[in-house]
Amino acid sequence: MAIRDLTSERLFIADDLAAGVSVELAQQQAHYLTNVLRLRPGAKLLVFNGRDGEWQASLIESRKRTAVLNIEQQTRPQEQGPDIDYLFAPLKRSRLDYMVQKATEMGVRRLRPVITERTIAERVNGERMLANAIEAAEQCGILRVPEVEPPVSLETALAAWDPARALIYCDEHETAADPIATLRKVPAGPVAVLIGPEGGFSNGERSRLLVNSYVVPLPLGPRIMRADTAAVAALTLVNAVLGDWQRL
Repeated sequence: MAIRDLTSERLFIADDLAAGVSVELAQQQAHYLTNVLRLRPGAKLLVFNGRDGEWQASLIESRKRTAVLNIEQQTRPQEQGPDIDYLFAPLKRSRLDYMVQKATEMGVRRLRPVITERTIAERVNGERMLANAIEAAEQCGILRVPEVEPPVSLETALAAWDPARALIYCDEHETAADPIATLRKVPAGPVAVLIGPEGGFSNGERSRLLVNSYVVPLPLGPRIMRADTAAVAALTLVNAVLGDWQRL
């Protein structure tokens, strides 16, 4: 694994990255570099796009509404991370922000909001979710930014489910005592983690989940957690047993 530089400024850009390429930044990112960070031409920073790894870049030009970077050399190759989808009932704004950031730090591949019978949030702002994921990746040295999918109903998600992807359903009614032992029975391969709304799943939703052979009910201990806390707990367990932590 390449050594991570956690002291340099990091910036996510959508452009393709390669040595010698010049990238013109949009106004918002140019403002951040020149007016917030107060970087001047010649300053070095790290950039990534979630596809081409991490690169050292130099600020070569700064204007009122834009800035230009020169991409110099790759500092880390692209890391794929674990194939974990994270499905969740959307929360209210600040707690959803937190949950998206933590899921990104935990290395999920996709963020998939699902609407349940007891979902509280009325709307899901996909652009805000992506912005929070990018910010978390920039700050934590992460190279992959999770995809953000549009919200669908839980029923729609289950109807289109690929049975090859185990769905680890965090169930407050599950009586198994050992979540680690439960996860060790899951076959190797792609997985998804499902966290419900604050009020939990309805009895009907729980029945629709448990009838599927690919669904694995997972206990999260004797205490009831808030949904954002449960996300961190569940993704920690899954990464430790089925994700890429075991290869560190």
